[in-house]
Order: sequence, then C-alpha cells, then structure tokens
Amino acid sequence: MNKSARALAALLVAGLSLTACSSGGSGSGSGAASDAGAPGAQALDQASGVTGVEFWHSMTGKNAEVLNGLVSQFNAAHQGKIEVKAQFQGKYDELVAKYKASVQQKSTPALVQVYDIGTRFMIDSRQTVPAQAFADKDGYSLNDLDPNIRNYYSANGKLVSMPFNSSMPLLYLNTDAFKEAGLDPAQPPKDLNELADVAKKLTKKDADGKTVRYGFGAAIYGWFVEQLLAESGTMYCDKDNGRSDKAGKVVFDSAQGAQIVQWWADLVKGGYAANTGRTTDDAQAAFKAGTVAMHLESTGVLRSYTEAAKFGVGTAAFPKVTAADQGGPVIGGASLWISGPGHSDAEKRAAWEFEKFVAAPEQQAVWHTGTGYFPVNTKSLDDPKDKEWVAKYPQFQTAIEQLKATKPTPATAGCLLGVMPQARKGVETAIEQTIAGTKSAQQALADAAKEIQPAIESYNSSVN
Repeated sequence: MNKSARALAALLVAGLSLTACSSGGSGSGSGAASDAGAPGAQALDQASGVTGVEFWHSMTGKNAEVLNGLVSQFNAAHQGKIEVKAQFQGKYDELVAKYKASVQQKSTPALVQVYDIGTRFMIDSRQTVPAQAFADKDGYSLNDLDPNIRNYYSANGKLVSMPFNSSMPLLYLNTDAFKEAGLDPAQPPKDLNELADVAKKLTKKDADGKTVRYGFGAAIYGWFVEQLLAESGTMYCDKDNGRSDKAGKVVFDSAQGAQIVQWWADLVKGGYAANTGRTTDDAQAAFKAGTVAMHLESTGVLRSYTEAAKFGVGTAAFPKVTAADQGGPVIGGASLWISGPGHSDAEKRAAWEFEKFVAAPEQQAVWHTGTGYFPVNTKSLDDPKDKEWVAKYPQFQTAIEQLKATKPTPATAGCLLGVMPQARKGVETAIEQTIAGTKSAQQALADAAKEIQPAIESYNSSVN
C-alpha cells in the first residue's frame, strides 16, 4: 500500500475509532434501521424560533446554481420555521475528509451530501439516522424511488440515505465524426470488441501522420471498470459485493477485470484511444474539442456537453464486455445523510423535511432538467416540464431506457467497501501500469488487490 493510501486509511480508521461506540447513531454497522432515532413532526412544533440546518455539499457551477434555487424555494416555504444553509465544502473527497474531522471535533453538519462510494463509511460511522427510520416513523412510502437507486443506497433491505444526485454512465458519441467516417451513430457499438473496431475507423490522422482525432478516449477512472464489471454481472468485492455481509476483500482481479484493463491498454498502445490521464476535466475537454470521437462519462455532464460542443452529441448505452452479458450499470452520484449525535430533534426533523422536498417529483424534475442528473423519483419523468426537456434533449432517453432495463442484483448494486476510494485508485494504477507495459493486466490488478488488503482488514477491524 503506498504512502497516500496508508495515510487515507489511517485517517478513516481514526475517525471511526472515535465514533463506533457512540450512541444515537444508525444502529448496527450492517445498516439496520429503527425509527428510535427519528423524531416525529412534533419536534418542529415544539421548537422555538427558526431551526437552522447546516448542509454540506459538493456541487459547483450549474449544479450548484440549481441546488441553491431548490434550497431557496424550500426556505421560502418554511419561512420562520426552518432555514437550510447550503455550504460548499469542496469536491467529494475533500468533503468526506472534512466530515471525518468534524466527527472528531463533535461538530458535524446536520445534513451532508456524500458520494456513492462513501456509503459503507457513513454506515459504519454510526453518526447518522437512516432515511428508512424517518420513513418508518411517518409511514412515508419509498416506492416512488427508482428501484436500482434504492438498491445502491440500501443495506439489509433498509434505505440508509436519501438518494439525491444520481448519475449513470453513458457512451457519448461525436455524431459528425461518425458520419464523416461512413458510420451510423444510430447503430453504436454495444460491447468492447465492437467499440474497438469502431474506434479504429474513427481515428483520423493528418498528412504528416499526426493523430488529429482518436476514436476513443476516457479518463483513467476506476469507476468505469466498476461499471464494466457490473455490466458483465461480475462482483467487484466478495460477500455479494458487500451486500450479504461486510466485504473482506476485492475480487476485481478476475478474468473479466483483466480483460477490461487489457482492452483499454491495447486501444491506447495501438493509437486508437487518447490517454489523457486521470484528470476528468482533461478527458472531457478532449471530447468537447472534437479530438476524441467516443467517450465514457456520466449523465451529469449531458447538459454541458450539448451546450458546449460544436458538433452533434449522441448518447448510447454503456458498452458491455461481451454482447451476451446480462448485467447493467451501477448508480453513481451522491446521497443525503442526516446526522444524529449532537443535533437536536428539531434539526434532524428539519433535515428530513428537506430530504423529502428534494426527492419529490416536482423538485427532482427541476434537478433533472437543470443538471442532467438522473431523477431519483420515477414520477418525475411524468412531469410535463421533464417530458418537454427530454424531447428537447433526446440524448437523455438513453439513460432512462438503460436504467429501466437494468435488473437490481448484487452486481448492479455496486460494492460496499469502507476503503472503496483507495480500491478505485488502485485500479487506476493498474490501468496505467498496463498501458505503460510494466505489468500485464492480470498482474497489475492482482498487485492492486494485494496492496489494498491491509487497509480493508484495518478498516474492518476498527468497526468490528
């Protein structure tokens, strides 16, 4: 395990060692929920003055603009009773680091947005009141939440946090480049072999032999490997992806994992895929500039791509490893968690009222159309404004169809692992090593799995 991974693991374990025995949290580390820690509506009725809710988030740009609009709308509707104070705390990793520090200082925010792979840590921290507890207290139906999104944010069948900004991976297409190469963008590649063949046809060189357009390009981002494994129905970690019991090891060094990484490296080494490194912004810039014709990214950038690109932007379902695979993609994005210890019943209740508000069909339609994130509430897609937006941006229909076609399974639920951020970075290192030719894909992934094992054991020991 490298120095940065050891440091991150130590910080994580230190944060948990101070919280694992605290009272008033979410119950067992397995994610069991009880409504005991969820105050009822009377908590606000009994509160004096305005109940403030400190809300930490990681949204920037257009996403922050839409979020702030929702916060203002909620505050106006609860004037004199609740005031949500939205505070940007940096990117997802930075926010989680600040949250861990706030646990140690006993000054957690009442409400916090945490990215998908922080779910296991948030459960184990025992600092939160599960969304399921509030829903059970109120008799609030969770049936309108998309089943795949609920699947990800549930443990032992209980919803641990409220889904908010959910994303899905897509294959983005430069439709102009397709037509120039004599290809039909309405017939996109469906698996990795087809994608490689199309990438070769889309790659373009100038008179001097310099590549001016690569057929394919994506950031070296472990999330994409997680998606491809899920598409193949393969687990990322043991114990049913950490869903039947706490994961004890990663299993991404499978035959499927090696096949995926080797495929990626071969495209780069063959000159058909751009290597823009791990920086997501660089990969996005290459696609928007037209120097990459096919591109893997989240639905969260769909709006910005359609507005920024000077060519036709098409979308296709995320590719499968082989055409026969029956899996599907894993939800990305983030969810909202309500803090327990150190917060009054009124604060907890006010935070829950805000969660219900932003998860409602109307607000999710606003969020969806304003950002491109997938609506967590299925009824949002029936909203007239949402239908109008999808008609204007038919590229998003791809995500709707892709999610509907995905069966909730342990593979498509994604891996619940306390050190998931480090595991993801290990896969990214394996991709880089395979591209560089210093290791085979199988060896690079096996080494990554071996290197992360001490961090997994240390984490699990700390919470057990």
